[in-house]
Amino acid sequence: MLLFLPGLICDARIFAPQLAAFPESRAIDGYGFADSLPDMARVVLERADREGWGELDLFGHSMGGRVALEVYRAAPERVRRLALASTGVHSIGEGEPAKRRALQAVGHERGFEALVDTWLPPMVADRNRATPVYDEMRRMCLDAGQAMFDAQINAQLIRPEQASVLPRIAVPTLVITGELDTWSGPAQHEAIADRIADSKLVIVEGAGHMLPREAPDAVNQAIADWLARPATHNADTRQPALGEAQK
Repeated sequence: MLLFLPGLICDARIFAPQLAAFPESRAIDGYGFADSLPDMARVVLERADREGWGELDLFGHSMGGRVALEVYRAAPERVRRLALASTGVHSIGEGEPAKRRALQAVGHERGFEALVDTWLPPMVADRNRATPVYDEMRRMCLDAGQAMFDAQINAQLIRPEQASVLPRIAVPTLVITGELDTWSGPAQHEAIADRIADSKLVIVEGAGHMLPREAPDAVNQAIADWLARPATHNADTRQPALGEAQK
């Protein structure tokens, strides 16, 4: 099963072109109000169990890439292939909590629409902003609401260390980002790909952070190439589940 995992205040709509191109695929339509990455991973695995999806070709975009890594950490035997798109594995950086809390404050003090209109434009390449697709993404983000944003920002601020997961990944992995992504750009993804043995790096020209909607044809081609790679498994890569103190 090809399964897409959305990022911060996104849902299945971010993957509309991919769901159309791969009609047997599915997307997680959000994580409820889960406020940690391991809890989001549990939402994914519980949904997969309910639906009987079995082995997963897991494509995570932005925060969804971090969720995908937590799924792999918890249940590597369930992941047949892995794709990490427009994402990161670094731990909390200096000044990051203050910047994220300042953005939250925009929503609480000026309204959630003001927050989205502050946050979303830098996520999209300049040339892709004055388009109907941008308007669709803006509506998607607005529909998430402040409470969802707050829960997901909390998940980012208490995120577990993830860089050590990369060398343990033993499945075909696509690492992909936009050339113009100023949030998680090419250099960051080159470093990720360098630490995964069976990885392929794809940099999409002219695209920003909202890659699946900004460059759907290029993303769909990369996915098709990734799915054509023979799947492998190594259940011995399982890592201990995160305890409550680690969340």
